[in-house]
Amino acid sequence: MDPRARIALLIDADNSSAKKLDLILSELSKLGETSIRRAYGNWTKPGLRPWTEVLHANAIQPIQQFDYSRGKNASDMAMVVDAMALLYNDHPDAFGIVSSDADFTPLVMHLRAKGAQVYGFGEAKTPEPFQTACTKFLRLDQLSEPEEEVVEPVSAAAEPVAEPVAEPAAAAAPTTKRTTARKKAATAAAAAASKTTDAPSSSRRSPADLKGDARLVRMLRNAAEGAADEDGWARVSTIGQYISNQSSFDSRNYGYGSLIKLLKAIELFEIRDEGKQSLSVRDKRRAKG
Repeated sequence: MDPRARIALLIDADNSSAKKLDLILSELSKLGETSIRRAYGNWTKPGLRPWTEVLHANAIQPIQQFDYSRGKNASDMAMVVDAMALLYNDHPDAFGIVSSDADFTPLVMHLRAKGAQVYGFGEAKTPEPFQTACTKFLRLDQLSEPEEEVVEPVSAAAEPVAEPVAEPAAAAAPTTKRTTARKKAATAAAAAASKTTDAPSSSRRSPADLKGDARLVRMLRNAAEGAADEDGWARVSTIGQYISNQSSFDSRNYGYGSLIKLLKAIELFEIRDEGKQSLSVRDKRRAKG
């Protein structure tokens, strides 16, 4: 999407947590400018206090909506009415809908039918119809800040002792310093390389789990086949575009920071490095044939 695209962010505060707000805004900033920001709820409820603490700091307009009947909140309807008014009067390029409520599915479908992109944010329990209706849906439990890379200091006792080298005594000290510096640099580089921006391993799907997800396997294989050349090889970037045109898929929902990491983890594809940061994959079934 054009980085100058105008995005309207609508938050169902009654069915969302305020803890991930910074990450939601960060994701939307990659897609355009979130020029309209509104959160809907009955702000007299103590349960919404965490939201009240972050609204003003993030320039989000709170929309008060009292409950008209016990056990039900009227925020959903107010949010739908506002979304329709924005669609026809302000004409934003995209909407960000923060909710785990499937009742917004018809709204999302209508917004997309009128040409607007819709980016959904919700919990893993969000019903599938709402997730798949969105241009892209991100599960907030999988959305996390990249871990900071912390390099532990290397103790002198832990360093291997260099073999003695027959050199003039005057040159021995500088050589030892250079050797130690190189070892520390190598240790730091190895520690940094071991860090990733994927989700924690506890939330990352294993290869067996990925292969057992029939819908995921079918989608990846169909996308690879649709983007493949006559030899069966398909560029990962083309596969990603193919998938984005037909579903709300995001690899982070499975615990992997990028599509290529997911394709490697599922172990159903051959991987080929074509240079210039370009990778291609081929269905292993095609290779056997």
